[in-house]
Amino acid sequence: MNSDSDLQIAGDILEVPHLLQPPREHPATVAEFAGLARAIAADRAGWEHLVRYDATSRWYHRLRTGPGYEVWLLSWVPGQGSGPHDHGPSSGVLTLLTGTLTERTGHGTRALRAGAQRVFAPGYVHEVVNDALEPAVSLHIYYPGLTEMPMHTRACTPAAQVH
Repeated sequence: MNSDSDLQIAGDILEVPHLLQPPREHPATVAEFAGLARAIAADRAGWEHLVRYDATSRWYHRLRTGPGYEVWLLSWVPGQGSGPHDHGPSSGVLTLLTGTLTERTGHGTRALRAGAQRVFAPGYVHEVVNDALEPAVSLHIYYPGLTEMPMHTRACTPAAQVH
């Protein structure tokens, strides 16, 4: 190899401790939050026994917390929806664990199936609905933890705040 841009590492790179970052106990980046959601989704035995279905309102359960973030488990029976809303100052990761949900935004509609993930920034307005014939379960991670959920009209203007 005659090029000055070729880099070769001799020996075991894992033996160079100053090049390795210690694993974090809690996520700090968007990729790490999405990875946390995928890890929780993969551990079905860790969440499936907690799920409840309520025909009168969406069921939710705070699964865990960490420094500045919360992880929520939600169930959706057919016909249930969130109404148009945003998450105030919180960013989030929505991961569909089972079933199918429909997400509506000012830019269109998309079906979310098991395994799908949506990452959103503060102020992102959407509506999530179970238009399917089967129940669905979703996982939501909010950073910082969810403190408000402003509701919007169909025209995507703030209508009220729910705490």
